[in-house]
Amino acid sequence: MSRSALLLIFVAAACGGPPAPPVLAPPPQITGSAVAAIDAAVAEPSDPGFGSAGSNGLPDGWSGGPAGTVALADDVQHAGHRAVRLARTASSADAFSSVARFDPFDAAGSTLELRGYLRTQDVHGFAGLWLREDGDDHVLAFDNMAAHPVAGTTEWAEYSITLHLQPEATRVAWGVLLTGDGTAWAADLRLVVDGAPIARAPHATRALSVVDRDHEFDAGSRVAPARPTAVQIDNLVTLAKVWGFLKYHHPAITSGTRHWDYELLRVLPRVLDAHDRAAANALLVAWIAALGELAPCQPCATVDGPDLASRADLAWLDDKAKLGGELSAALHAVYDHRVPGQQFYVSLAAGAHNADLHHELRYAGVAFPDGGFQLLGLFRLWTMIEYWAPDRALADAPWDRVLADAIPSVMAAASGKDYHRALALVITHIHDGHAGLRGAPDAEPPDGDCVLPLELRFVGATAVVSKLAGDGGGLAVGDELVSIGGTAIAKLVATATPYYSASNESARRRDLARGLVRGDCATAAIDARRAGRAVHASLARVKPAGPSFPVHDRAGAAFQLLSADVAYLKLSSVVAAECPHYIEQAAHTKGLIVDLRNYPSEFVVFALGELLVTAPTPFVRFTTPDLSNPGAFRWTDPVELEPAQPHYAGKVVVLVDEVSQSQAEYTTMALRAAGAVVIGSQTAGADGNVTEVPLPGAGQTYFSGLGVFYPDRTPTQGIGIVPDVRAVPTVAGLRDGRDEVLDAGIRAITGSAH
Repeated sequence: MSRSALLLIFVAAACGGPPAPPVLAPPPQITGSAVAAIDAAVAEPSDPGFGSAGSNGLPDGWSGGPAGTVALADDVQHAGHRAVRLARTASSADAFSSVARFDPFDAAGSTLELRGYLRTQDVHGFAGLWLREDGDDHVLAFDNMAAHPVAGTTEWAEYSITLHLQPEATRVAWGVLLTGDGTAWAADLRLVVDGAPIARAPHATRALSVVDRDHEFDAGSRVAPARPTAVQIDNLVTLAKVWGFLKYHHPAITSGTRHWDYELLRVLPRVLDAHDRAAANALLVAWIAALGELAPCQPCATVDGPDLASRADLAWLDDKAKLGGELSAALHAVYDHRVPGQQFYVSLAAGAHNADLHHELRYAGVAFPDGGFQLLGLFRLWTMIEYWAPDRALADAPWDRVLADAIPSVMAAASGKDYHRALALVITHIHDGHAGLRGAPDAEPPDGDCVLPLELRFVGATAVVSKLAGDGGGLAVGDELVSIGGTAIAKLVATATPYYSASNESARRRDLARGLVRGDCATAAIDARRAGRAVHASLARVKPAGPSFPVHDRAGAAFQLLSADVAYLKLSSVVAAECPHYIEQAAHTKGLIVDLRNYPSEFVVFALGELLVTAPTPFVRFTTPDLSNPGAFRWTDPVELEPAQPHYAGKVVVLVDEVSQSQAEYTTMALRAAGAVVIGSQTAGADGNVTEVPLPGAGQTYFSGLGVFYPDRTPTQGIGIVPDVRAVPTVAGLRDGRDEVLDAGIRAITGSAH
């Protein structure tokens, strides 16, 4: 796997970092020339820069955020043209700011390019153009200049990014982003196809796929929510497994000749009406036969080989007591006639090679509750994990049993909230910190649109105030919470825990700490303990400024000299291009502390890691899915760090804890292989690229789409990074404002925390 592929994995798609602006708005309808409309919308005739401001303070047709960080610039222009300004401070909401357009797209050509001018001032992080091509419901291609960022202070210069023009693209998303803090200006953005302005590009004529032509159930499944009988549950389990198997094995479906979601909704009422198992199985045999005769495979797919890491569990195909002889034989025939590499509903993501789920529609026009679409959501989720999740064996119960247990509550859900929570319970079984139901805020209790103006952190089983906004209403950092709104913390935790997906308990407690502060937009009574005595407070919940993720690193600049002997580098605001300069500044110290109790602002695995090694050093290997054999995963070769200059010869310490996830864990693996000592506590255990699963009427979930292993094939999922030296915060340390993990890092270098 190439370094550019790894960069794509952990910058463009890793959960929690600064990706392309993530909102996938409903695709606009394309009428007339979409590309001409894009070209005309970029500027007014009198102003070839950004046009006049709309109601949001940005140029007409543009969006951006978070609030207060993006606006038209009245004081800065480029070549006499208006510019847009992105300005962030250390206290700005979210991990990045962006300005964006989302436009229909119908251009034909080979390349799509975004060109524009950027200027920066004191940027600690990076500024860049970003460009994304979308299909109907998924991302097809993306770049955000993370591989060649703009940082520091720079004058106006032209930049560009180029994507291969995807034939399936129906929409283009584009703009500018800024991570970290500082100010960036952008002007004269324009889209180019094959080197010419987009308005001159020929229009693409795209053949409609089967999911574009089949509209029978666009308004609903006509299956009402209901609690199924025991016979129906048994038959629905078989239907789900057969439907999922055929989706990725039968040539009629893998070639794209069936709208497989709607075929499920067509057969579903008949299966529900079947009076016993034999009747349902006979229906499924006829269903398969109606897909057409199976042609001989030339060549046939094979699954074995020296790189095979795991294979699908298809023993159920031989369960004739469950399936009957005819259905078992029909499924075996399909397996034996699968076409190598042919898939309509899935491909391998460019560079990363995790599963990229194509043609999975969100059905935004369906009114929920809807029993048929709710079952479709469950079947889709179950099938994706069954065939495309490399870590499915980590589920805490047999996957078939999870399906059977979930069917009654999912089908009977009488409200969107009930449906969301039923799916959330399924997702938690896979123990994946990349999962969780996104886009359905009522999926995880407690309910409410507001949050207490504080941060909590679990020390063991105790929820402790770790940060306060304002005067705290009588609370102080270090207070141990007893109850919120009259409900004991222990009860809140017990109620919420089953709905929070995490790879391990450390990460689950991290997420619970963020969730427990949520509630109605009203004042809440808080009971706490402080040094053994009771504390009572009253705090008003407030609307959150935006999504946030906790960081536990040190305040201040990315690089700091803590003493003549100890250098410190926090990766939450690291700049990859500055890594040689950081090492030069640390050259005369005894040790360097790299703080990964955060999510890295930039991908520095090689930029930093290669300055710490003196010989080629392998640090990771992956397992990737096999399109010819759904459910099988294959080993990649190990990835290595290659020595680079300037070399740092001092001791290296890496700090980690429960907020260290995905790219942070991957970076730790590289630095540990380079000789670093890891200090802290268990990390989140969710590493690698993520695969998105759109769920009808419930937003989407994700799962870790690559298996991530040490070179000796020791796994990391769930386990996370186990530190060499354990160090954790205490209640007394939080109360006194001490960073006990950082102190342990300093002691490892100097023998003393000071």
